[in-house]
Amino acid sequence: MSRAEVNAEFIEYLLAQNVLQFGSFTLNSGRVSPYFFNLGEVSDGAGFAQLGNAYADAILASGLVFDVLFGPAYKGIPIAVATAVALAQRGTDVGVAYNRKEAKDHGEGGSLVGATVSGRVLLIDDVITSGKAIRSAVQLIDATDAEIVGAIVAMDRQETLGEPGSSPGETSTAVAALSEELRAPVISIANLSDLIAYLGQSAESSAKSTLTSMRDYQIRYCQV
Repeated sequence: MSRAEVNAEFIEYLLAQNVLQFGSFTLNSGRVSPYFFNLGEVSDGAGFAQLGNAYADAILASGLVFDVLFGPAYKGIPIAVATAVALAQRGTDVGVAYNRKEAKDHGEGGSLVGATVSGRVLLIDDVITSGKAIRSAVQLIDATDAEIVGAIVAMDRQETLGEPGSSPGETSTAVAALSEELRAPVISIANLSDLIAYLGQSAESSAKSTLTSMRDYQIRYCQV
């Protein structure tokens, strides 16, 4: 399939799982978005299997070589597990690690769980708006001898860090800024432009009405 067909199939999956919702949503940034992305809506085995397959396909297509998948708590944890299973089914067996929100002071203790965080690490998460969750994980990984080789997310909102009229230095996207900090690629399965293109080809009247607000938001807050 072409990239456009792969993206359309993935977006249809996100819509079927209610991961993508349309309306009026206030984000942590204070921006009012016409759509909301929440992979926490995936809640059954079949849904996670399809999600893991989508991540695994994108990872293998990227050509990145790594030893450990790291899923930041909390949403990154089931994504990392589902993806590792899908990769193993394709002949690529890697470790899975994740962090606790709060360090455990009994038993085995510590903040890191799962495979030993060493060698080459690929971060995996749901969506990048500001990159806060991934940056918290990076701090933990930096305390080990591991090397971060990249990050992968389901959706890149393509949002700039500054407000409209900001200086050029503030118009970088959250993904571009994170990639620069990591000195490694940040890959997304789909992005806002893909979603708008999908809606533009839909025959449903509801998609047409949503499209105008999506395009307005893209012009105001996003880089394409």
